[in-house]
Amino acid sequence: MPAKNEIFLILGMALVTFSTRYPLLAWFSKRPLPERFKNALAYVPAAVLTAIIAPAVLAPSGEISIALSNSALAASLAAALLSWRTKNLLATIVFGMAIYWLWGAIF
Repeated sequence: MPAKNEIFLILGMALVTFSTRYPLLAWFSKRPLPERFKNALAYVPAAVLTAIIAPAVLAPSGEISIALSNSALAASLAAALLSWRTKNLLATIVFGMAIYWLWGAIF
């Protein structure tokens, strides 16, 4: 059972999160978005995914590594190539993980 202070802390965080996001959402819900803004929003998922994946692939130990021993880089390049050729998500995931484990075992 959470302590009383923890419940107030969670409620406070929820209130702050809601109060910072709701006014903007309410304002935009009644107005059409400019076309340039809509076009820019189309790039957000790719940018966020790149920001998450690039450090994990290029710097798995905290420093940039393009060495032969970087199994994350090898697996991501192999998976990207397979994905581009086959457009098969399941095959890409399985192949990428297999390359990652095999590369790590070999190097």
